[in-house]
Amino acid sequence: MTADPAHMLLGGRIPAQAVIEELLARQSLVRPRTWIQRILGVSPLGPDSQAWYKGALGEIAVGRILAGLGPEWLVLHAIPVGKGASDIDHLLVGPAGVFTVNTKNHSGQSVWVAGRTLMVAGKKTRHLYNAAYEATRASKLLSAAVGAAVDVTGMVVLVDPKSLTIRSRSEGVVVVREVQLLGWLKRCRRELGPAEVGQIAAAAVLPRTWHRKPVTPGNAEALQHHFNTLRLLVDQARRRRAAWVLGVPAAGLLMLANGGQTLAAILQSLSGR
Repeated sequence: MTADPAHMLLGGRIPAQAVIEELLARQSLVRPRTWIQRILGVSPLGPDSQAWYKGALGEIAVGRILAGLGPEWLVLHAIPVGKGASDIDHLLVGPAGVFTVNTKNHSGQSVWVAGRTLMVAGKKTRHLYNAAYEATRASKLLSAAVGAAVDVTGMVVLVDPKSLTIRSRSEGVVVVREVQLLGWLKRCRRELGPAEVGQIAAAAVLPRTWHRKPVTPGNAEALQHHFNTLRLLVDQARRRRAAWVLGVPAAGLLMLANGGQTLAAILQSLSGR
């Protein structure tokens, strides 16, 4: 089941749309790189932009995977919910039920799960609590819109973790790697018939179902273009940094580009991006 963007506003939202909007707003405050910084591969991302950029990459990766669910499913992205700026990364409505998907890009980090605890690199997070809350809120809003009880399962989808150790399953929240997501959903037993899926989907695509004061959506195509341009610059900078590391460092240029820092400090700052 595919939402028609021309008639259903939420169906036209792209993966990570809310995150991209915030990322671009923060990037608009970042001073452009000098020519020498561009040559040396200094990242165009500002310090406040990096977490948002990483989050956008995660949601985009999961969105690409969810596109493989097929026509029986409605997949919505970046749904504004509540009365503020909160959003649901992805909402799924299909034969296996209704799911809210909370995407977490923990690339290269170790994740450990036991019951109600999810730890990333040894630090406790609120991922499970937030996913459970998100599913409960979605259930209440959809139930009110449909006029019947709608059960919603919360999911935490981890993008490219170094490892995922699950000592015991979390009650009420599913935790999977992004590479497991499609297979997990397709293995679920059928919970909803076509009529039920259609009824819930019809409510899910309406902005008023989710937000008290729905706003006019941004231009998704323009946002995608600006993000793709930024991503190209970030990738180019990364390749240039790698080339400098593999080649012979030009210490004088490095010091000039970074205001006279020591070579060691410069290399350390570059490697962090």
